[in-house]
Amino acid sequence: MMQAVQLFGKNVIKNVEVPQPQIKDNEILVQVKAAAICGSDVRMIQNGYPGVNETHPLTLGHEVSGIIAKVGAAVSGYEVGQRVAIAPNMGCGICDQCVSGNTHLCSNYQAFGINLPGGFAQYLKIPAKAVRQGNLAPLPEELDFATAAIVEPLSCVFNGQKIAQVYPGDKVLIIGAGPIGIMHAMLALAQGAQKVMMNDLNESRLQIVHEILPDVITITNADLKAAIAENTDQKGVDLCIIAAPAAPAQEASFDYMAMNGRLLFFGGLPQNREPVKLNTNLLHYKQLRLYGCTRASLSTYRQTLAFAASGRLPLSKLITARYSIDDFSLAYQNARDGQGLKNVIEFK
Repeated sequence: MMQAVQLFGKNVIKNVEVPQPQIKDNEILVQVKAAAICGSDVRMIQNGYPGVNETHPLTLGHEVSGIIAKVGAAVSGYEVGQRVAIAPNMGCGICDQCVSGNTHLCSNYQAFGINLPGGFAQYLKIPAKAVRQGNLAPLPEELDFATAAIVEPLSCVFNGQKIAQVYPGDKVLIIGAGPIGIMHAMLALAQGAQKVMMNDLNESRLQIVHEILPDVITITNADLKAAIAENTDQKGVDLCIIAAPAAPAQEASFDYMAMNGRLLFFGGLPQNREPVKLNTNLLHYKQLRLYGCTRASLSTYRQTLAFAASGRLPLSKLITARYSIDDFSLAYQNARDGQGLKNVIEFK
């Protein structure tokens, strides 16, 4: 038996004893060492998830790292004791998106902690499809397990910035000072942005940003437009990233843009806040480019692991609290209430 945190329905999470997974010859069993709480975990708990109920609970957690505990007899390329990070998304393997390398965009995609058992458990079974597609990535020695767990959201950030592009000398505005927004700021600075500005309704979050990334210009809502004008010679920003699920931020973003500017709508919106109204004349006359993104490919995930291991990003500073699985309820409450940044469950 093993401990696991499972969702049984809307606002019903329990720390339970469940059987340890048994693997087949083409599967792998990972002993989980760290699993981080994500905003999507919070939303799944608060809103429930289709098909998840008292008789069909789901083990949550998709930001995961660990050690290989067992390797199926038919599996090659992995060994017991190997340190690994786990990319959560897998596709069918045969559709056009999958064969192009975009398994995360498969219309029948599956993911640990979303519609497959996840990493808030002592052990996680890696099914044959995930083994074959390469969801297990060798973990560089430079990364501890907790930092490796939060590489997953960083890979999603990297995916978005690969799409929208950050060029040396860019003036970048990020709306939303949560962990995702701070990761966007880290990555933009590392890619040569001249100025990175960050806006959030929560001024205490902006103070945390200043402590982690003193080069970032933090801006409150009261002086947002004036500060953008001052820091861009009245021209507007080259890249604006909306890293918060906020329809008003999306609607206002066109006003902040320079000619030929680029916008990335990173955060999805709750269904009750869609659709949004956009001034498409600004899109037209400023010759703007508008991008969306979701999840990350396996190749992007492995690239992200590599540069996270380089130490050029202060990624570990985002981990503000570590808990045992017995304290999951407290960790969830802090994540839900915006206390700290990344809350990580660690296993001995």
